[in-house]
Amino acid sequence: MRFIHASDLHLDSPLRGLDRYDGAPVTRLRTATRAALERLVDRALDEPVDFLLLAGDIYDRDWQDFHTGLFFREQMVRLNRAGIRVFIVQGNHDAQGVISRQLPLPGNVHLFSSRAAETRRIDGLAVAIHGRSFPNRAVEEDFVPSYPEPVPGFFNIGLLHTSLNGRPGHDTYAPTDLLKLKAKGYDYWALGHIHAREVLSEQPRIVFSGNLQGRHANETGAKGCDIVTVDAGRIETEFLALDVVRWSHIHVCLDGIEGLESVNAAFRAALAPALAGAEDRLHAVRVTLTGTTILHRLEAEQPGSLAATVQAAAQDVGEVEIWVEQVRTNLSPPLDRGQSAQRQDAVGELIRLVDGIALDEESMRRFVQSVIGGLLSAMPSEVSADEIPKLDNPAELRALLLDAEATVLARLAGG
Repeated sequence: MRFIHASDLHLDSPLRGLDRYDGAPVTRLRTATRAALERLVDRALDEPVDFLLLAGDIYDRDWQDFHTGLFFREQMVRLNRAGIRVFIVQGNHDAQGVISRQLPLPGNVHLFSSRAAETRRIDGLAVAIHGRSFPNRAVEEDFVPSYPEPVPGFFNIGLLHTSLNGRPGHDTYAPTDLLKLKAKGYDYWALGHIHAREVLSEQPRIVFSGNLQGRHANETGAKGCDIVTVDAGRIETEFLALDVVRWSHIHVCLDGIEGLESVNAAFRAALAPALAGAEDRLHAVRVTLTGTTILHRLEAEQPGSLAATVQAAAQDVGEVEIWVEQVRTNLSPPLDRGQSAQRQDAVGELIRLVDGIALDEESMRRFVQSVIGGLLSAMPSEVSADEIPKLDNPAELRALLLDAEATVLARLAGG
């Protein structure tokens, strides 16, 4: 027996703010969730598999029109023609209380009830699949105690959308814990909601498959599904990467680099691990430049120089398609702070000022709030939260201060 476990498709998830990026591959990014689902169905047909499990959040929100639902239905029809059954639980994003429009699904698709947990048996394979959909977005109840007992002599699968006992960056829905899952006596738990793939247990097998396609710069690395083969009770699994756009963060160290011509080689060296084995995808890359370099002075005098240099370096990578989503700088000029702080000029005064502000976290927060607080509150809605400095994070505040210090020092040197 062979089946696929996938989750969190988030079809037609809105990607806001892309128009801010000059040259962004907007169409490809906005259609990536659909293309990933098509890849999933292609693999299910090619293997072939006996059935497909989808552990919630097929959709991202209520449909604006019927196009999203029709596209999903079309893919289910492809599976129906091949005799592949599909079992779905709804999650917080596509709960019955969220999705108002309806389309009849083909006969091979079973959508688990949101009123109570239920069991669907495939007698020919001796498989029992247990599941329950979300009735609405905010489910605070632990569903696991209400799941049916395992069917004796069958391979029992629990299909569940859950935050488990909590994961950073994810809302707490249908919370439960690993001990309860293990105690249920099932052979496999197919979990959804958490977008990073995570294997929680081997005996029994308990897995978050992660989302099918990364949707933004915080969802990095390979995304896809698990294909599971069961032979005489023995479970073998393989992760299948199905994403069509691969998001990555890379850090490029510019320590000691003195010329822009050397940035190209440093960028390519840092990029290589992210490209390995994934050359057939569009790579969306966020770049952070770090280190101590005199190039910081150039950036202060000609803002954007380093970002343009990185983008040019990406254009020179001919064997793969790269879009540089953003270039962040975390650079410092070659400077002995302790020695420079003793100077009786503007340089020494600046360093002593910054050190004095950074001594006390509350003073530092008030200072930064007084300078840029109004700007932060006026940010347009398309600016994502991770791009806005957190005034309650001392590390981010210090980074802001040191970056401002380095910029002023570079301009003083230039003068």
